[in-house]
Amino acid sequence: MEHIKNYIDKNKERFINELIDLLKIPSVSADSAYSQDVLNTAEKVKFFLEKAGCDQVEICETPGYPIVYGEKIFDSSLPTVLVYGHYDVQPADPIELWDSPPFEPVIKTTLIHPEGAIFARGACDDKGQMFMHVKALELMMQTNTLPCNVKFMIEGEEEVGSASLAWFVERNQEKLKNDVILISDTGMISNTQPSITTGLRGLSYVEVEVTGPNRDLHSGLYGGAVANPINILSKMIAQLHDENNHITIPGFYDKVEELSREERDEMGKRPFSLDDYKNALDIEDIYGEAGYTTNERNSIRPTLDVNGIWGGYTGEGAKTVIASKAFAKISMRLVPNQDWEEITELFKNYFESIAPKSVKVKVTPHHGGQGYVTPIDSIGYQAASKAYSDSFGVTPIPVRSGGSIPIVALFEKELKSKTIMMGFGLDSDAIHSPNEHFGVFNYLKGIETIPLFYKYFTELSK
Repeated sequence: MEHIKNYIDKNKERFINELIDLLKIPSVSADSAYSQDVLNTAEKVKFFLEKAGCDQVEICETPGYPIVYGEKIFDSSLPTVLVYGHYDVQPADPIELWDSPPFEPVIKTTLIHPEGAIFARGACDDKGQMFMHVKALELMMQTNTLPCNVKFMIEGEEEVGSASLAWFVERNQEKLKNDVILISDTGMISNTQPSITTGLRGLSYVEVEVTGPNRDLHSGLYGGAVANPINILSKMIAQLHDENNHITIPGFYDKVEELSREERDEMGKRPFSLDDYKNALDIEDIYGEAGYTTNERNSIRPTLDVNGIWGGYTGEGAKTVIASKAFAKISMRLVPNQDWEEITELFKNYFESIAPKSVKVKVTPHHGGQGYVTPIDSIGYQAASKAYSDSFGVTPIPVRSGGSIPIVALFEKELKSKTIMMGFGLDSDAIHSPNEHFGVFNYLKGIETIPLFYKYFTELSK
């Protein structure tokens, strides 16, 4: 392990500067205005994979943004690790809430990151965490310690649903053949208590449109006589939860996995301070489904949230209109056994059924994915646990995440491989929010830990 630390110490400034260069490119996949930047980022990732030591690197065209594929194969009798990551990032909006420009990375110290954190969109999700794997390969190649084969599959559409990834995986199963898949797009409990994500929630994402009159109307002449789509939409959204914050869609909970009291008690051993949680978010109290703790609500229970709502006049000053249309974007986080397409259909049927005749409703599905649970008795999990134990000096805790990585279930279905999620981000890193950041400690610790996973996975696979 000494050779790992020595190489990182010698090269850490370069590692940081190379990540900063990558973060400067605004690879926002959701906005076509940044399409060239997304393509430029793919080229940059290709360059770094070649520099790290991959024998073969290519930019693979898809119906959408390309996938960067790289590999270092030196002995077919040895195991193969497939690394997945993504080079696209979320939109930076609202820009005005950033303390520094989102694509002009800066390093600042914080209470949680006294060694400094890199503030930029994509710093943690997922450029920083993806780039740890590229640098880990470089380290192993330069120190002649790569113990097995490695492949990289880095996509550019994760933040918009990974539509082209399924297309690519289905057509390249031999190219992507592996013994385990390694992903760092999750987090850990703290910098002193690592954890390994063993479960992910699924996702159903829809957009709803409520239409009333055929044009915007004068609220004085028509108010009270014609249905206001914004008012109606608000009432319909309110009907999606009951007084216990239980989702009211018929059939929604039919396939929800109910964990035993014993399993819930084990989850409860995770270090957690409710006061710190509230203070970090500047809230007076928590909120959620009755009968469950905060950590259960955001990991093992399904949810329904409005992600955006709009309609009518929202500009400066006043304009007294009844809007013709109102819109909302709604996401449902799902637990294992809930099928996202089935849930989407249940939502559509229910939402249309609660609409009054005075409006028309349109539900447009956007994207979704299945939940996933990985067993903690697998070789991959054991290798990851030993790697964290070596680098942190503490045994990692298995946790279920509230987030969704829909492609994990796809990988198991198409490639027949288990996925190990070795995240190094923290809950406080503000992913998808203004002032996203990634600790310098976390970035370098990831580069230190990943080679140990390769070592132990190869040993345990014999």
